[in-house]
Amino acid sequence: MQKILITGAAGFIGYHLSRSLLEDGIIVFGVDNLNNYYDTDLKEQRLKRLKSFKNFSFKKIDLIDEKKLNNVFLNFNPSIVIHLAAQAGVRYSIENPKAYLDSNLIGFHNIIEQCRSCKIEKLIYASSSSIYGLNKKIPFSVNDKTDYPVSLYGATKKSNELVAHAYSHLYGLKTIGLRFFTVYGPWGRPDMAYFSFTKKIIEGRKIEVFNHGNMQRDFTYIDDIVDGIRNTIEKDFNFEIFNLGNSKSEDLMTMIRIIEKELNIKANIVFKDMQAGDVFKTYADIKKSNKMLKFKPKVSLQIGLKKTIDWYKSFIR
Repeated sequence: MQKILITGAAGFIGYHLSRSLLEDGIIVFGVDNLNNYYDTDLKEQRLKRLKSFKNFSFKKIDLIDEKKLNNVFLNFNPSIVIHLAAQAGVRYSIENPKAYLDSNLIGFHNIIEQCRSCKIEKLIYASSSSIYGLNKKIPFSVNDKTDYPVSLYGATKKSNELVAHAYSHLYGLKTIGLRFFTVYGPWGRPDMAYFSFTKKIIEGRKIEVFNHGNMQRDFTYIDDIVDGIRNTIEKDFNFEIFNLGNSKSEDLMTMIRIIEKELNIKANIVFKDMQAGDVFKTYADIKKSNKMLKFKPKVSLQIGLKKTIDWYKSFIR
């Protein structure tokens, strides 16, 4: 029976991936520090649903605690580790850089070192579209240079990829990095634009739209991301990087108009200048992911936002 360790299991992507694996009878051990970057009740609600599965175990630990992390590896003895835990958020990295150094650098090193010392079969880890920074070539390809991220968050994710490459080269550890593009969906993060816009529009509050609405994102529905991650589990690569995106860059204002339509409420928009650390456009070239992972995103922004808003309405009731 396959045993998979998932870090960040109470997080947005971690929850959906864990649930998908558990439903197929795979044994999952989740770890998460349940920090208060956003509402911990949302994390607890996700966790509660995962704990209803008999094949799920959980331990609340911080990845900078090497001793507790080592105990998890030794006791659970996973065959594969999927590392999704990280301090998320581009803008928050400007306010609290230490949180990113602790979680995304030290935490990542502790995970990959445990994988090496415990002879784990494979490490699959979350990277980010943020590492492309101000790359002018569109769409973003995994073959493009990523030497100039414009946020500390993006820089830490770039560091993760470099460390993974070194461990693969030096120790033969199989690693797969997945660059996620603007993931959204039910049970999502409240700090993400689609979530906060929905909440504020319902409450009759103003929404702040940066760069005067002149922004584009490759919005990727959570089910497509889970499919992409799961497609890597059976693959046998020594070291690879993949883009996981919808491969379609949508106007931010298009997203807002869809939310307005689904809520039947007009948004009260306050336009603002571009924020530091942000980028104008993201757009994933997924030819490599399609060829090597059979990754084919299926959910349009219209359908994905409808599903998300339907969940939101039921969740806040």
